[in-house]
Order: sequence, then structure tokens, then C-alpha cells
Amino acid sequence: MSIIAGYMVPHPPIAVAEIGRGEEKAIQPTIDSYREVARDIASLKPDTIILTSPHSVMYSDYLHISPGKRAKGDFGQFRAPDVRFEETYDKELVERLADKCALLGFPAGTAGARNPDLDHGTMVPLYFVEKEYKDFKLVRVSLSGLPLKDHYRLGMLIRETAAELSRRAVFIGSGDLSHCQRESGPYGYKPEGPRYDDRIMDVMGRGDFGELFDFDGNFLEKAEECGHRSFVIMAGAFDRRAVSVKKLSHESTFGVGYGFCIYHPEGEDESRNFLEKFEEKEEKRLSEQRAKEDAYVQLARKTVESYIRYRKVPEVPEDLPEEMYRTSAGTFVSIHKDGALRGCIGTISAICDNVAEEIIRNAISASTRDPRFLEIEPKELPYLEITVDVLGDTEPIASKDLLDVKRYGVIVTNGMRRGLLLPNLDGVDTVDEQIDIARRKAGIRPEEEVELERFEVVRHY
Repeated sequence: MSIIAGYMVPHPPIAVAEIGRGEEKAIQPTIDSYREVARDIASLKPDTIILTSPHSVMYSDYLHISPGKRAKGDFGQFRAPDVRFEETYDKELVERLADKCALLGFPAGTAGARNPDLDHGTMVPLYFVEKEYKDFKLVRVSLSGLPLKDHYRLGMLIRETAAELSRRAVFIGSGDLSHCQRESGPYGYKPEGPRYDDRIMDVMGRGDFGELFDFDGNFLEKAEECGHRSFVIMAGAFDRRAVSVKKLSHESTFGVGYGFCIYHPEGEDESRNFLEKFEEKEEKRLSEQRAKEDAYVQLARKTVESYIRYRKVPEVPEDLPEEMYRTSAGTFVSIHKDGALRGCIGTISAICDNVAEEIIRNAISASTRDPRFLEIEPKELPYLEITVDVLGDTEPIASKDLLDVKRYGVIVTNGMRRGLLLPNLDGVDTVDEQIDIARRKAGIRPEEEVELERFEVVRHY
């Protein structure tokens, strides 16, 4: 056997009667949907429940799988300490999965923090399930800051492992939707909130899991969503499988989206190879993009590849545009991978004799010396997206009103501390955001006075 059903569920503690104390009646559709999910699981009598939770141990670059034989938890933090859980882990499945990931060099396993306590993203679903069915073992999986495709691939590995061990397993993707649906909600209102909920319920309601990769990271962040990666892992467990979908309910009564869907597999379907299709599309896009790169970016890419592969600093080529030899300016080299920043280092003003040498210097630094990231590895080189910004002269300004987040970069200064942010960056939509990020980069607190400078750039792709 393998994965015999999947469930998209939220985890609002208020849905638990002992916590809600009557307030849960305001989300009766959520309660009713949870009861239907629990009855469906009970009818299938699974050996194992695999549950992904955004509130388990979480790392930026590693997917954590809870180790050990068992775990406990209670709702004490929600004023209901008498509602307790003691779950037995499917230790054999966890260890087989961790070994498989290690063998493949895939960033998932049981290493790292060992938090013995169950989180509410796990306990809320189990609260309802265990009213109908208790004869199962648990596998608890966390989310991470890794790309969506890695979460999806973990789902594929989970299904493969369950099949090897002949488990009858169901998969619960636990996660709330947007947290910014209403002004009265926990994060206020943002237009991205209801847009995310409408879109994710449409995608999950059709079971078209390939579209989960199309959600831009900045959009997900602005929507303040909770469960997208949880749903992606679950979707990976149904790769190349036809599924029947039952869309149950969606509501946002308290300003947070709660959505439910049930999935039952219906045999193999090679056309639903969503990860493979996504990777093919990305390879084509990157190939087309590289073919269009101008001389500035080509030089940065050549430098990164030469240094990462051979630790060789390339000579300045002889066939560059003339202005790259005769002009000097500060430059920034920015490197992205899978839509996320992978390195960015630059100079505010010229250090080298010309722009070409400046790019070479900063390309090496961006790929190996950005303190926020590990050094780029050779296997990553085909998947990098690189831009080069050539900075114009800086000018002091008296007020942030003279900034334009799309046109001007900003430099904030307090004494010896200085922070810079480039203009026209994805996810940075206001001048206040731009200044705040520059402050944080410089270690300048919000209450400290700063001097402001602005500059323009020429961005090369």
C-alpha cells in the first residue's frame, strides 16, 4: 500500500471546544468539515498518519522529521491543559525515510533540534481525528525555507517509503491560509490575503497541484499564509496519481482563512508529473534568460563559474563594451536561485580601476562571502539568476519624501554604521520598508537618527 488519502486542513485552536468555550460555534463549517475528515480517516483505518505542520521545528535549509518513539503535548498555552495527547511515532518509517534522504543527499531527516512537545498544528487535527479513530502511528514533518520543489520532492519520498514498508497511510497537510483577511484579524487586512485564499482554494479544489509552484514567494509572504508548503508536501505524495477531490469548506470569520479538501487516489496518471514539468519549464526559462544576458551579467556569471569550479579569478576579457574599461563606479552583483536571494555583495563607490574589474571582484564576493549564505556549490551553477547594478553618484537628501522605491536606492548612516538597499526590489513596495531594511543591514535601531542618501542604478540582466 502507500498513501491512501490526503487532507488539506487548518489548525485553529479555537475550534477545540475546551478552548473555544462556545466561540467555536462562529466557525461551525470548520467544525463540520473536521468531523467529516475524521470520519473519512476512520473509514480507511490507516496504519500511519503523516502530518505536516508549520509549527513544528523549522529550519531555513532543512526539513525536520520528528524522531523518537513517542511524543506528548497539551493545549496549556491555550488555557486548556487538560486536553492532552500522547502519540506513538512510526519509528521504522521515519528511520527509513531519513536514511533515504541521507543516501540521496536530500536536505531532510531527523538531525537537529529534538523538541519532544507536539505543536498545535499537529494537535488540532489529531483532536478531531482521535474522536473517531486512534489505532495509528504518527509521522510528524516540519516545513522549511527551502524552495517549493524541495517540499514537493519530500512528499514523493514519503510516499515511496510508505510503499516500501507496505503502510496504509493517510496524509494530513495542516496549515491555515492567509492571516490578513480582515482588519480585526491577527495581521490586519492586506489585499493579498483574500486573493491568496481564493486562489489556493481554487487550485486545491481542482487538485491541480502543478499550480502550487506558480505562487510567487513575495506574494506568499505578503499574504501571511501559513500552510502553503504543508500543502505542497502533501501534493508531492500524489505525484503521477489521479485524485478525486471533495472540497468541503472555506471561511475567514476571525480574519484567518480555514480551508478543507479531501483527496482519494484513483490510480496512476503519468500526465500529473508536476515536479518534472515544473523543472523542465524552469530549465527552458533559465536557458532563454541566459541567452539574453548582456556583457555585464555575462562577465559576472563567467567569474562566478570560474571561481566556484576552479578557484580561478578570470582576466578582464578583451571584447567587452568600451564603457566597461573606461568608466569606474560602484557595482552590486545579485544572485538568485529558485526565486530566492542566494548572495548579494557590492561597493557603494568604485574600488577598482574600471567597472569590469569591479564586477569580477563583487561577483566572487557575492558567491562566496555573503555572510547570510553558505558559499555557492558547483552543482548550483546552472540554476543561478544573476543581475548587475551599476551605481550612479550618491546625493544627500533631507527627507524620505525625496525617495522613490522604484527609482532610487537608499543609504542610511549613523556614525560609522552604514546600510544600503538597492531600488526596485521584489517585495519592497514602500519607502518605509526600504529604509527599515537598510537600517537592519547596518544594525541601526528604529529610534536612532539617520542621514539619508539616494542614488540611481543601471540594472543589467
